[in-house]
Amino acid sequence: MDTLSFKTISANNETVVKEWLIIDATDQTVGRLASGIAKLLRGKHKPYYTPHVDCGDNVIVINAEKIVFTGSKFTDKQYVRHSGYPGGQRFRTPQEMIAKKPEFIIENAVRGMLPKNRLGKKLFGNLHVFAGPDHMHEAQKPKEFKLS
Repeated sequence: MDTLSFKTISANNETVVKEWLIIDATDQTVGRLASGIAKLLRGKHKPYYTPHVDCGDNVIVINAEKIVFTGSKFTDKQYVRHSGYPGGQRFRTPQEMIAKKPEFIIENAVRGMLPKNRLGKKLFGNLHVFAGPDHMHEAQKPKEFKLS
């Protein structure tokens, strides 16, 4: 048996092939959509996935205001932020967030599913979320991608 034929290939920044993918968020559940996007950003769908390298694709999400929550989460769930001052805790429901900034819900869900380090910040930079059907990345010729 030839042992030279069994080599582990480790991807690096020069060998990674990055693509542009476009995902329509219309009538998609938030958590399932976010986990699929996080998998694409990490590059786990590629055969040469390497955990410490940015080998994922650039992902464009359109129609972010048309996402769906299951159950009563649309009115009961709360996003919490704090100003840093005493009594500075603020709460918002997804219903209020969609009215104010619909991109936040998808960005927040995906950010929670990425690594909490420098690589995670770099991977998050490959996510582009837009509230409506229009986006500014037509020059990259993104491919339509369906999450199953």
